[in-house]
Amino acid sequence: MWLPAAWLLLSVAVSAQEGGAKTYARARLAVEDLQRIVAPTGVQDSYKANIGGVEQWISVRGQDRANPIILFVHGGPASPITPTMWQFQRPIEEYFTVANYDQRGAGKSYGETDPKIVGDTIRIERYTDDLIEVAEHLRQRYGKRKLVLMAHSWGTIPSMAASLKRPDLFHAYVGIGQVIRTRENERISFEYALEQAKLHKNAEALRELESIAPYPGEQPITRERIVLARKWPQHYGGLSAFRSQSDYFFKGPLLSPDYNAEQVKAIDQGSILTLGRLLPEFVQVDYSKVTSFPIPVVMFLGRHDYTTPTAPTEAWLKQVKAPSKQAVWFERSAHMMPWEEPGKTLVSLLEYVRPLVK
Repeated sequence: MWLPAAWLLLSVAVSAQEGGAKTYARARLAVEDLQRIVAPTGVQDSYKANIGGVEQWISVRGQDRANPIILFVHGGPASPITPTMWQFQRPIEEYFTVANYDQRGAGKSYGETDPKIVGDTIRIERYTDDLIEVAEHLRQRYGKRKLVLMAHSWGTIPSMAASLKRPDLFHAYVGIGQVIRTRENERISFEYALEQAKLHKNAEALRELESIAPYPGEQPITRERIVLARKWPQHYGGLSAFRSQSDYFFKGPLLSPDYNAEQVKAIDQGSILTLGRLLPEFVQVDYSKVTSFPIPVVMFLGRHDYTTPTAPTEAWLKQVKAPSKQAVWFERSAHMMPWEEPGKTLVSLLEYVRPLVK
């Protein structure tokens, strides 16, 4: 789970004013050409489907329809993978068909339904049921008995719930930037930021962090507190390892052939719509008490992840009973493993996940 990048709106506006729109359009055409799947056996579908009573955009891509399908559930909330999948997904598409969907209130789906209507439905249970409905839809449309369920960050929350509720739909579960226990994640993340701020003698960071200490403490985790709490861990490499910024991700949608300028703006609008509504439930998430998991589970763990710190996930994986379980460490990654180490992501999927498809 990360936070909205408000400057992205300004970036789009400035680009248009300076005539940058034409440059971006040409660049998007080059990305679009690179992304085209020309193999006769391939699939390249982008369409909207009615899921849970609202229109949600689905992207399905792969070089061979016979390959197993990965259903990739994005993070955020409301931070879709579709506009940056061009940065890392193509090699995976040689071995799997990959389905992404923009969740309700997210990305391209944001503009399909009145936000006031969607706002009343923003609950973890609704996202879980949406995910199950998308899985059923994909199984029927592409003739698959089961899917591989893979999720990132916020997306791991409804994905864990869906795995527990409908294990018959999935070969295995792959968690990336897994959320196990929200309040513990927040505590570890905050302490890391405080430690780094002291180490670097960063007076501004110390002042801001101390203004919300103790965090999370016993006070409510409001939108304002969590935004501030995430700012400094991410500055010190907790989102992208060894980087204070992640422009490759936040500005990546500007080059996406799947998104126009209005849909890029909708990314931030979706974050504003969903984050505050989900926070009361989000902060109560605790999967640490789940001692039995019904399907094989593989966790991709970023060694430097202080957005969703790995310690709670590592502890949970050691104690849970599952048909099989595997921890895969990404030594040069923080929270954004597929983007940071795309080669290792592919190799890990082939080594640890592909054999689970029966």
